Parts: sequence; C-alpha cells; structure tokens
Amino acid sequence: MTTKTRGRVKCAVWDLDNTVWRGVLLEDERVELRPGVRETLAELDRRGILHSIASRNDHDLAMRRLEELGIADFFLVPQITWGPKSVSVEAVATSLNIGIDALAFIDDQPFELEEVAFAHPKVLCLDAERAATLADMPEFRPRFLTDDAGRRREMYRSGELRARAQESFEGPDEEFLATLKMVFTIDRAEVSDLQRAEELTVRTNQLNSTGVTYSYEDLAALATSDDHLLLMAGLDDRFGTYGRIGLALVEKRGTTWVLKLLLMSCRVMNRGVGTVLLHHVMRLARDAGARLTAEFVPTDRNRVMYVTYRFAGFDEVGDRDGVRVLGAPLDDIPAPPAYLELRLGG
Repeated sequence: MTTKTRGRVKCAVWDLDNTVWRGVLLEDERVELRPGVRETLAELDRRGILHSIASRNDHDLAMRRLEELGIADFFLVPQITWGPKSVSVEAVATSLNIGIDALAFIDDQPFELEEVAFAHPKVLCLDAERAATLADMPEFRPRFLTDDAGRRREMYRSGELRARAQESFEGPDEEFLATLKMVFTIDRAEVSDLQRAEELTVRTNQLNSTGVTYSYEDLAALATSDDHLLLMAGLDDRFGTYGRIGLALVEKRGTTWVLKLLLMSCRVMNRGVGTVLLHHVMRLARDAGARLTAEFVPTDRNRVMYVTYRFAGFDEVGDRDGVRVLGAPLDDIPAPPAYLELRLGG
C-alpha cells in the first residue's frame, strides 16, 4: 500500500502579497515575484499539482499583475476577495471538487495561517518563506509523473469550458450530455497504465468503493494474474480528453467473481460513466457464467459509490469485518446510454 503523506497535495493555494510577490500590490502596482516562486509553480504544475489563490486584494488589479508577470494561467478558480482566507480555501476545494485535506495553503502572515488551520485542520499550512522549496517536500512529490498529471491543468481548463456550456444549455441533462460527443473506452490495464492506476487509487476518495490504495507493484501483480481482471477506463469529448479516469479490479474465485474495487475520477462524477463501467463488469461476469459480488467499505466520503451499486440493482448479502458484500443481478443489464460511444479493448 502507498503512504498517505507522499504526494498528498493536489492543489497549492497561494496568498499574493509578500507570498507570490514581494511587497503589497495596493502600495506598489509593480511588485515583483518572490525568488523561486515561478520555478515552484512550473515544477508543481509539471507534477500535476494544481494552483489557486486565496488573497485579500483588489481582484482586477491582482489578475492584471499576474498576467503581466506571466503566471496567471497557472491559477485555477482564484479567490481574490476581502473575505476570510478559510472561506476562500474552502471555495477552492469545492470548485475543483477535491477534498479539503488535499490542499496546501501558503501565506506570509501567521494570523492567516492560524485562521485557516483552525477552520480546516486537514489543510497543510505553510509559511511563505518555504515557497522556493515546496517541491522538495514529500507532500508535493508524487511517486510517478504520468501523462495525465502533466495535462491536469489543461484538463481542468477544459472542465471549465464544459461547465459554462452546461450552464448555457437549455434542456434535459441527457440532451446536454449528447452534445459532448463522449467516447468512453474500457480495456485491460497494460504495464503502461499502472503508474496512472496507482495515482488514481491514491488521489481518488469520493468515488472509491473501498477507500483502498494499491501500489504500482500490487497492480503489476494483479494485472498479470490469471485470477484477477484489472480494467482501466478513459474518456474523451469534444472539449478534449479527461485522460484515464476509471479502474475496476475483479478477483475470480471459480464461478464467483468479486469486484474488489471500483473507482472513478471525481472529474467525471456527473457523466454517468461509473455506471457504464460497472455494467460492463456485470456483463463480463454473466458471459463467463459467474456469479458477481462486490465489496464496499463505507468511508466519510464515498457514499455515492454505494448509491451507484444500489441503482445498478446490487443488494446487500453479507458483512465481513466492516466490508459490505453486495450481490449483483445479472439477468437484465442495461445497454450503455445513447449519449456516449462505448469502445472496448482487449
């Protein structure tokens, strides 16, 4: 299993005055970057760590200076207001749909750090003096650098375009989903997928059916095991790629298959593809003449996965040491929805 510390930060939330830049913007509109900040922003971005802002400042003036300094594009959903930093930090987590425990907050003022730490004890709060060395900290060092990590900011930007398109669309959700021209792929995990597979288990909390994480070595053994089936899913649409966003692990016990893990990236929570992956596993079990059960371990954040199983017709058939065992109905499995194209690999 992987550690909880290494690479746990998904987004760095930055103060601006005397943190990103030296000085106070309202006193000097030509403030310059703190040494090492530009390099830190670029390196963490390369690792797939997002950036945002929680700053008490004039929004338009701050954004203009960020543009002039050539770093504005690094920052997603910037919160530049006159309100409490704790509120801004929470707004970042909500807007990006990531857990508050996956954030780091960087500020030069002890009061601001203490205010955020009091409101959100799971946020990693750091003094601005460490700005140039964040990349050296284990919390900012994922074990692997995957292709999906390198494109993460771009994928979130695409998500913003999708959100705006959805807000302006008039009609049922399924009609909007059809306009996206989604292509959902499912295939057996290859060696080239395993780094991303580990990253998914480490980063995904809300849409993880058991909360279990798997190391690269664990996954490599499972991918080549005759007694297991490891599937990965990807998603693309007219706005671009979501990358590899889903994982299913099945243990084959003779004529009984056990779905040990089902997870989807939170970025596709509203696309219905988790159910599509689940139905595919159900069809594979049915075609193999096997009975299918699934394991579910409730956490403080994954109830939506339990709802996914129940909507697919799974019933609770047992409980083993806190692991709920769910039985699958295999007689009438729905076809994939008409609003996406399903492509199956080997």
